[in-house]
Amino acid sequence: MIGSLVKLSRIALMAGACLLASCSPGQNPGSQARTEFSIGWSIYAGWMPWPYAQQAGIVKKWADKYGIKINVVQVNDYVESVNQYTAGKFDGVTVTNMDALTIPAAGGKDTSAIIVGDYSNGNDGILLKGADKFAAIKGRQVYLVELSVSHYLLARGLEKAGMKPTDVRTVNTSDADIVGAFSSPDATAAVAWNPQLSVMKKEAGVREVFSSAQIPGEILDLLVVDTATLKANPNLGKALTGIWYETMALLNRQDAKGKEARAAMAKLAGTTPELFDSQLATTHLYADPKGAVAAADAPSLITTMTQVRNFSFAHGLFKGAASADEVGMGFPGGKTLGDPQRVTLRFDDSFMKLAADGKL
Repeated sequence: MIGSLVKLSRIALMAGACLLASCSPGQNPGSQARTEFSIGWSIYAGWMPWPYAQQAGIVKKWADKYGIKINVVQVNDYVESVNQYTAGKFDGVTVTNMDALTIPAAGGKDTSAIIVGDYSNGNDGILLKGADKFAAIKGRQVYLVELSVSHYLLARGLEKAGMKPTDVRTVNTSDADIVGAFSSPDATAAVAWNPQLSVMKKEAGVREVFSSAQIPGEILDLLVVDTATLKANPNLGKALTGIWYETMALLNRQDAKGKEARAAMAKLAGTTPELFDSQLATTHLYADPKGAVAAADAPSLITTMTQVRNFSFAHGLFKGAASADEVGMGFPGGKTLGDPQRVTLRFDDSFMKLAADGKL
């Protein structure tokens, strides 16, 4: 993933504001018809279409079409945006698949992922000094943000190499400190994300030995909405999906209008058009709703979420749960993972299908 605000928040341990043992589904009084809604977002290349759409009038256009008002609200700290959503301040939020599971869903908040926006395709990487093979990581101290997607990436790299988590020792390091920490001669292994990753890769003798491009589709970025709110207000889902795909089409245009839109997104993200384009290059955007539907319907999504939940449970991120099955997940076609009576994370492809069929 891209952006320190995003990755810093991936410390799912900080999700303790709402624990599985103490929270119950349906806390948000969203099961009523309304006309005004708020969506939280934080800075990340794949989420910049949301503030741009608001600035360009695309949000208002689609909200007006469905007779509602949508407020797109920036939160400077990603984990805070997810916690505020979990507490009911927002009706929806931009979030990763892992954090959607370990924060609102594990906390008992019934949540629906209505847009599968992208996956990290090289924004996250594992770096070694003095070696160019992943196997050389054995026995090293690995600097990373523990209990984050970086930690998950390390676990997947070890698994693919036939190694165990105990073959390395992790050193919890904030995203703000990891570049400086890795510059020390004593630090010879790290997991990072862009833009820090690109800075660290430039050091002499440093090689990237594993990246999120080797686990495509596993680190997903989503738009999620409170399920009760969505059921009572389906026009919210339709408007949000219309906003997203109209903006995606503009972002992908290879003409002056597309370039202008990307430059505006870069400015909103506080970066240059060149750096923003480089971030997009390692972000696999599901710009076509048909592709997003296919990703949501693919059996590989269940495989991915099985890996994510097993990692999360093994690292104590399902507070109060006796097994990984206690946090249920629902998938298109009525498929479930975990306890079908306790489903709190739902991958809902119905709105993306409306977009794919031109029915919004």
